[in-house]
Amino acid sequence: MQAIARARFQRMSARKVRRVSELIKKSDVEKALNILSYTPKAAASLLEDTLKSAVANALNIEGTSKLKAEDLCIKDIIVDSGPIMKRIRPASMGRAYRIRKRTCHLTVIVEEKPKLERSKMEKELKPKKKPRKAKEV
Repeated sequence: MQAIARARFQRMSARKVRRVSELIKKSDVEKALNILSYTPKAAASLLEDTLKSAVANALNIEGTSKLKAEDLCIKDIIVDSGPIMKRIRPASMGRAYRIRKRTCHLTVIVEEKPKLERSKMEKELKPKKKPRKAKEV
């Protein structure tokens, strides 16, 4: 089961957002949110909001009784360039310099972890039983 969230026409260049998105591709949602919260880049907040929206979409589609946020992982993050806003900066002697204000489109796809991975993680989280001592007679 997949869920998608899109953030379009974000006022940041796609190149800057791709640098941060490479940090969290193919990782768990909880781990990705922790990485984004401590990343000192402006693109991290854009990605964090979009990722939270994708998780909310997944929980809304499947239902909270069947699916939990811990069971999700990021399948893919796509960062495309959007339209470029062109502005003009006046210069001396009647010249004009062009300023390009770039935008980007974010797409975050989350999916449920494979069941094998979940069972391994659950085994790691469970406390190990101590071996019983043999009773002396």
